[in-house]
Amino acid sequence: MHPKNTGEDALPNFKAIADREIEAILISHAHQDHIGTLPVLMRRFPNARIFMTEATAEIGNTLLHNSVNVMTRQREEIGERLYPFFTHRETDRASERWRWCPARQRISIAGERASQREKDALIFEFFDAGHVLGSTGILLRAEGQTIFYTGDVNFDEQTIMEAAIFPEEKIDILIMECTRGDHAKPAGWTRAGEERRLAEAIAGAFERGACVLIPVFALGKTQEVLAMLYKFRRERLLPEFPIYMGGLSSKMTDVYDRRARMTRRQLPRLQLMKDAAPFILNDETVRDAPLRAGRVYALSSGMMIPKTLSNIFARRLIENPQHSIFFVGYANPESPGGLLRDSPAGGKVALDPGRPPQRVRCNIEQFQFSAHATRESLIEYAKKLSPHKIVLVHGDPPAVEWMRATLESELPRSEIIVPAPGMEFDL
Repeated sequence: MHPKNTGEDALPNFKAIADREIEAILISHAHQDHIGTLPVLMRRFPNARIFMTEATAEIGNTLLHNSVNVMTRQREEIGERLYPFFTHRETDRASERWRWCPARQRISIAGERASQREKDALIFEFFDAGHVLGSTGILLRAEGQTIFYTGDVNFDEQTIMEAAIFPEEKIDILIMECTRGDHAKPAGWTRAGEERRLAEAIAGAFERGACVLIPVFALGKTQEVLAMLYKFRRERLLPEFPIYMGGLSSKMTDVYDRRARMTRRQLPRLQLMKDAAPFILNDETVRDAPLRAGRVYALSSGMMIPKTLSNIFARRLIENPQHSIFFVGYANPESPGGLLRDSPAGGKVALDPGRPPQRVRCNIEQFQFSAHATRESLIEYAKKLSPHKIVLVHGDPPAVEWMRATLESELPRSEIIVPAPGMEFDL
């Protein structure tokens, strides 16, 4: 589902495959831009088998039910008659058909385990992508050829998630994400150093009597930030302080906690809901939460989409020079979060198109804790594989263009393809 658009504009271009018989749908992970319209696709292709990891299934079911609630509310608020695209009942029926697959197991698209000797069947295999809980890259084998789709990947360790473990065997075609293609890795950047910088910034905000808003995605970024805040308190970089989060974030965090010892992760004994002990806010309580010193509000959405907790809360403090907003991950430049992050001090920004612009007087800082691979590590991975063809996806045009130009220079024997939506390529 498109994260910025609404109604029909938020749907993928299903018309491009309307006349096809779709046998299988492989899900890389449960972020909204990857799984948000899956029930619609399943309705259109009722015979297709759906494959994902067990963690993605648990998270995806929660996310899609929340999406029904959001779309139902938006039907009233913005008059979008197509909403909701699907119902709670349809979500339940859809999730009952999902097939869970462990990583590093060869499976045919008929849903059966496949042997190493299998040559003719189309076979897939999930690899841990290190992006968020349950995320995978997907290796396809057929007719002696291999296609590898990175999905959203991170080759660096995060506070909770461990780095991706991807295939290094011969790959004929690589389909690769480009999210951070327009940002060079800062010289001397380390995650440990960035964590210290965040701890110092929070301490400085507290000392001047500020509260801190950190816009986060409910899945992934929330849990990473909670783990960092827990570490800051444990290591006495910060005193004890209240943490606030939203309801969907708490449901996602419950899944992380339940699966702490079942998955590859850092800090496997850390139970975020118990050890970080966040308070839960909703649409009503976020409007009344006091802007007091010494509090951190880790609220979704990460891009501060209108009507979300982070957007509502930001509108309360944006004009107050005492308080702080810290960005810790990706925000589309055209999203409210991106517009605010890039706004000069004293400039005006409209966080909600239905409300007048506000003067930016609060303290804004940017930190680099992306759950996506650096462009440098993506290039290195492509060079290691040296595939015949590389298809570049999932990035803003400048990001994709930098990746294309760099790969053409570094891998002159590889064909670099930047597909336009709706165009068909013979791989």
